[in-house]
Amino acid sequence: MANLDDVDAAILAVLQNNARTSNRDVAAAAGVSPTTALERTRGLYERGVVTGARLDVSLPAIGRGVQALISVRIRPPKRTVLEAFRDWVATLPETLGVFVTAGDQDFILHVAVADNDALYAFVIDTLTTRPEIVDVRTSVVYEHLKRAVVAPTAVAPTARRAGDRGARPPTSAPTPL
Repeated sequence: MANLDDVDAAILAVLQNNARTSNRDVAAAAGVSPTTALERTRGLYERGVVTGARLDVSLPAIGRGVQALISVRIRPPKRTVLEAFRDWVATLPETLGVFVTAGDQDFILHVAVADNDALYAFVIDTLTTRPEIVDVRTSVVYEHLKRAVVAPTAVAPTARRAGDRGARPPTSAPTPL
């Protein structure tokens, strides 16, 4: 786990709410100078804490109004079989996410399709044609809430340099679930 302090946490909160926030606004929210904010943000990228910035898209607006979680069980449960399935299913245009899991199911797929007919076709015509699949269970998603800001589990206090103003909480509150 990366060693994060309260300035790093404040910068992460601001950028998770809006990755396009200007450096000047990030600095103001974190209570540091713009130079410090830029150095800290670059450091978060360099340490692998921030891995990229993404654009949220309305799935219904792009013709993918039906989401589902599909549990899949694979046999035989060999590494090569599991990894081949994981790599294949991740390339399908319907797939939003692939979770490799323990328990009764080997995978949980998060998919988005146009409608129920497209979901049925995906499950029956795409998934179940694979010989390694022995069980598929589909749950339609009525509503999908995502946490906008994920806070680090541990934050160390920051040692301040001259000129920095002391960290303040981010200017916008995290989006509740």
